[in-house]
Amino acid sequence: MTASSPTILALDFDGVICDGLIEYFEVAWRTYCQIWSPANNTPADNLASRFYRLRPVIETGWEMPVLIKALVDGIDDEKILHEWVNIAPKILLDHNIQAREVAAKLDNLRDQWIADDLNGWLSLHRFYPGVIDKIKATVASTVQLYIITTKEGRFVQQLLQQEGVDLAAKAIFGKEEKRPKYEIIRELIQTASRKPVSLWFVEDRLKTLQLVQQQSDLADVKLFLGDWGYNTQAERQTAENDQRIQLLSLSQFAQDFSAW
Repeated sequence: MTASSPTILALDFDGVICDGLIEYFEVAWRTYCQIWSPANNTPADNLASRFYRLRPVIETGWEMPVLIKALVDGIDDEKILHEWVNIAPKILLDHNIQAREVAAKLDNLRDQWIADDLNGWLSLHRFYPGVIDKIKATVASTVQLYIITTKEGRFVQQLLQQEGVDLAAKAIFGKEEKRPKYEIIRELIQTASRKPVSLWFVEDRLKTLQLVQQQSDLADVKLFLGDWGYNTQAERQTAENDQRIQLLSLSQFAQDFSAW
């Protein structure tokens, strides 16, 4: 029987705490324009909404401009949803471009944007309803809160500060860590001052949770898939059928831990 509340709560950021879809689309569109030089630099009216719906197929940043290329080329949304692992490399091959080149262009564009207009860049991030209140309540309790994310830690800190959450830098494990999330979770358990440890981890990517699942020494970590994040119906169904992973709704997240 798992404890009714954690001693440590570990949260992903994008897709759990914060919705970065507007920024994702904007930087992806800019990168697409730089690579493919379309005649019209203004995206079609429905392009952003289609991109948002298909965001769960993206595993790494370089795929975002490639997804836009697929959409502009008229590849069907359902086909992308089910066959993206084959579509993305084919687009790279057809246009004689490497994933690392796309990634470098995207990173450079984003870095330049941040350098030129940090406040504008930060303003494109939205927090999911009720999440900030839950974070504030957790920070004020005896539960230790950590954020484990692929976003740079300094931006996570700035975005949270705008919402009145002052989380210490040492509680944020960002992109700069350059190591798997399960390694950070292992470290949090090993270095915890309060024993016994009950660590709960909320993530919106099923594959990340499955990697934690594969670590035999992390068998006691309680895993949650946030159903409001960047995941598909098929992934949510997989989580529902998995005894170890619990599907969590946004309304549940906002409630007391006993309701999770």
